[in-house]
Amino acid sequence: MIAEEIQQKILAVQKEIRETPYDKSSQFHHGVLKAKLSRLRDALEEKITGGSGGGGGYAIKHSGDASVVLVGLPNVGKSTLLNSLTNAESKVGNYDFTTLGVVPGMLEYKGVRIQMLDLPGIIEGAAKDKGFGRKVLSVIRAANMVVLMTDIKRVDWLDRIKKELENAGIRLNKRPPKIHVRKTDKGAIQIIDPFKSLDEKTMIEVASEMGLSNAVIHLAEKINTIDEFIDGLSKSRTYIPLVEVVTKIDEIKSPLNSLFDERGERIYLSAVNGVGIEEFKEAMWKGLGLVRIYLKRERSGEADKKEPLIVKRNQTLGDVLKRISNEMRDDVSRAYIWGNGARFPGQEVSFKFQVFDEMEVWFGR
Repeated sequence: MIAEEIQQKILAVQKEIRETPYDKSSQFHHGVLKAKLSRLRDALEEKITGGSGGGGGYAIKHSGDASVVLVGLPNVGKSTLLNSLTNAESKVGNYDFTTLGVVPGMLEYKGVRIQMLDLPGIIEGAAKDKGFGRKVLSVIRAANMVVLMTDIKRVDWLDRIKKELENAGIRLNKRPPKIHVRKTDKGAIQIIDPFKSLDEKTMIEVASEMGLSNAVIHLAEKINTIDEFIDGLSKSRTYIPLVEVVTKIDEIKSPLNSLFDERGERIYLSAVNGVGIEEFKEAMWKGLGLVRIYLKRERSGEADKKEPLIVKRNQTLGDVLKRISNEMRDDVSRAYIWGNGARFPGQEVSFKFQVFDEMEVWFGR
């Protein structure tokens, strides 16, 4: 099938979902329709990208310890924010689609080098390739974090952008469902669900609709919705941290009581006046989930705090060793740590010990 035919099938399934009343008697049918919709969207993505996932995206050379993309409606101040935070020279204008390419800049914060990318303004229909859509989506999928931006006069558009990304298979501030699939030569589809999450018949039919014929599907946690189950079976989902930003608060007369909303999920700022900038940088730091590791050359010596090793928060000292050298793991047998996460200075721990921010560590025999 060509892309246009797949798109027509997608529209037909979406129409059937809308027109089918959702109740207890139609749950099974809705689940199968959603699975079919997911399979068609995956097929459309593969058809357009040729299986590469790039979609003719921008050629971006990633650098630094993490990459963050600035995504939002046209003329919301992405370029202004980028220029105020980094060494970039992104063109600034008061008209739509000022940024026609991707402009990178580098922010250094807490010893971490964060590459920030100013993307063209994204509009509704991006998943259908409107307004540079698929090129923008390809860069988002390759990033470590997405910053969704709008201005104070168009706050409601944030939800529209999030829905657009959701339709494109990008899951914001979520983690993958703990579903393990093992394909088998025979035996049909078997569901192992100790949590009694969903109707087994529905799960089997959904898995079949998504292309599985013989497989053991093990749910390692309670799955609350059929959408979660579909996400767990799909190979085209991207999970990425999110920060929401509302800009141009200098344009409103009444002052805001807080730079955060009542849920603490959105940051209100003015790049022109410098309001909310520090809160924004801290939100990025927390969302990226990075920690700084300071290595010691000598157990009794000082740690090197000029060039920390940057790793993810959920990693272990064993992972740190692999980053340093694959051969070093065989040369050391002990690890000693200092910092707020140690019970006492110089505590000996195993290589399974999880890292924490500003940990000092010495590896030895």
